[in-house]
Amino acid sequence: MKGPNLQSALAIAAVAGAALLAGCASHPNQSEQKNAMTTLNLTKEWDKTFPQSDKVAHEKVTFRNRYGITLAADLYAPKNASGKLPAVAVSGPFGAVKEQAAGLYAQTLAERGFLTIAFDPSYTGESGGEPRYVASPDINTEDFCAAVDYLSTRDDVDPDRIGILGICGWGGIAINAAAIDTRIKATVASTMYDMCRVTANGYFDAMTADERYELRKRLNAQRTEDFRCGEYARAGGVPETPPADAPQFVKDYHDYYKTPRGYHARSLGSNAGWNTTSALSFLNMPILSYSGEIRSAVLLVHGEKAHSRYFSEDAFKKLKGENKKLLIVPGAVHTDLYDNPEKIPFDEITEFFNAYLK
Repeated sequence: MKGPNLQSALAIAAVAGAALLAGCASHPNQSEQKNAMTTLNLTKEWDKTFPQSDKVAHEKVTFRNRYGITLAADLYAPKNASGKLPAVAVSGPFGAVKEQAAGLYAQTLAERGFLTIAFDPSYTGESGGEPRYVASPDINTEDFCAAVDYLSTRDDVDPDRIGILGICGWGGIAINAAAIDTRIKATVASTMYDMCRVTANGYFDAMTADERYELRKRLNAQRTEDFRCGEYARAGGVPETPPADAPQFVKDYHDYYKTPRGYHARSLGSNAGWNTTSALSFLNMPILSYSGEIRSAVLLVHGEKAHSRYFSEDAFKKLKGENKKLLIVPGAVHTDLYDNPEKIPFDEITEFFNAYLK
């Protein structure tokens, strides 16, 4: 290394070193940070898609990410617990809210001894962020890291025993967070999607380069139209009535998002979907580039009959070390792992977190 490259490296090292030594002296204290958060309109009633457990204490909490967005979460804690607990942050599926599958996972893990939070990602649900209904591989990875910030500073959490769990599209985001955040000691990705891969390549990698270019053209034309209109077009959630010839997994999504089983008024999948142009960043920014460097434990869980199974199988091939595991659930389709208690392997997930959050 020589010339400007060496100077750049030294400058980066100096900045990083200064940041490590600065501590809290040059930063706002927790009270000031809390006051800087946006006030959110949080519902007070129990509006989840699953029944409330009498074994778990529940409360609403908020925290802020590095981009200044205030996130809303449901906190679940084992009743009568004492001391510092292991903790798990949960989010997903892609287009869902914390009152759906994420909350079910979080509450169930709390019944098993973990302090958990299920949070709404930036721009969605009860969380803040404008414009609404935007997804971002960077900001949504940061959302998981911000959840770790919050858990690490709670008096009832052991900061050395924090894990994360992502469902569907947030499974891939969780793996990405584990690659950057060494505070995360264990990660579970359940029925995961690699959202960058499926956006850029289509299902089963069937999209051609020409088709991808045409997609870019359509999305960028939509950007112009959004700017002209002063509002963002929505991509549409799950169809109200799937066509008779729709793939089975589309019908499975309908059965979850559009029926009393999983419908929620704030869920993008249940309603009008994401902003159409959210797809642009996923086209250009692969999220699993450094997954092979994850040293902490990772468990990938997927259904045997899930259309999306190949995402977990291929992600697992990149992972290294004996603390990585792929668990295939016999007979399960993709959405079984959203809310089917007979298919979600909570015993194995609990065993995994107990082993690596000890």
